Amino acid sequence: MEITKNQLKRYSSLLEEWIPKEASIAIAVKDQYIYYYAGEHDLQLKEGQKVQPGSIADVVLKSGCRAEAVLDDKLFHIPYYGVGYPIEINGEDAVLVVILPPQHSVKKFQPFRFLTGKKEDEWKPVPIEKIEYMESLQKKTWFYADGETYKTTIPLKDLQKRLPDNFIRIHRSYIVNISFIDRIIRDFSSNLLVVLTNGTELPVSQSYMAEVRNVLGF
Repeated sequence: MEITKNQLKRYSSLLEEWIPKEASIAIAVKDQYIYYYAGEHDLQLKEGQKVQPGSIADVVLKSGCRAEAVLDDKLFHIPYYGVGYPIEINGEDAVLVVILPPQHSVKKFQPFRFLTGKKEDEWKPVPIEKIEYMESLQKKTWFYADGETYKTTIPLKDLQKRLPDNFIRIHRSYIVNISFIDRIIRDFSSNLLVVLTNGTELPVSQSYMAEVRNVLGF
């Protein structure tokens, strides 16, 4: 099925209200994408490509309702924030998906001011600004502050939604407080490493490379 510029005009008023320049736009009918415009945050979708189960497009096509979510890199090898709108094209149910970097997610809750972590048999509330980084390890979530290690029951993906802007996801397993970044270097394989002020070195995965460069400006 072909889609023309005239058909897209019916959605232009909706798009122009809030879509930034880095957004990509995808349109799918039935079980495949029929249109894709690649912005700066590019999932590299192709016209004719099948809609992946669990994607924003899939959710909207099945439910017929607007949907939004931050998805990790499992589907497209790059994390993204997507908003899908049910539409109709040539009498058929379709979906328009706006694709943005994860940090564009609308935060529905106030950012955390502290996290309560468990250390041995004690629980301690730790001010969020003192936390150096957070880690997902062996299906548990840990955070580090003032040389101490704490465990929390909140998964990284949920923490990310309520962290202040000075926290950045650099890897599926790591979220870092930018205030504690000392420098960024390359390892022997030319991959980026974030070096914290305490000497800890954390890898930047390829999936989060563009976001890290964009936020930190290098």
